[in-house]
Amino acid sequence: MKLAIDNTLLAEDFFADTRVLGIVAPLKDYRFCWVVNQALGCDFRLNGDLEIQLAKKGRQYFFSIYDYNEPGSSLSNYIYSNQCNGEYLLPEYRHLDFLWLLKGDEVKDDYLSMLQQSIRGIPGVQLITELEKDKIRNKIHLVF
Repeated sequence: MKLAIDNTLLAEDFFADTRVLGIVAPLKDYRFCWVVNQALGCDFRLNGDLEIQLAKKGRQYFFSIYDYNEPGSSLSNYIYSNQCNGEYLLPEYRHLDFLWLLKGDEVKDDYLSMLQQSIRGIPGVQLITELEKDKIRNKIHLVF
């Protein structure tokens, strides 16, 4: 008998208080985060402890995560690279370059809308859209 871990509850718990944005910006991850930091006054930094590792086709793929905690708030922001050597963290969204996850505090629609407008104004950003959590098939890939 083979036992399997049911990650559904883990993913549901992780995503309970999140909003996710998908971003098309053909830049390297470190460059995109630098531009975001300059434009929005954030302080995104690479967090090697959160890096997502996936094994596919006998190879290991590493997806970087940059994080930033908003001062005076429990809201944390995470920017995931959606691509590594031709593989995708979320294959159902292979057109997206980055995923921006907001977690830890309730994110109101007006705040999210303002954030999207700010990101849209960043040079190199071609598209930004909110992803519906129920439509993300590989949610577990975003859990750290």
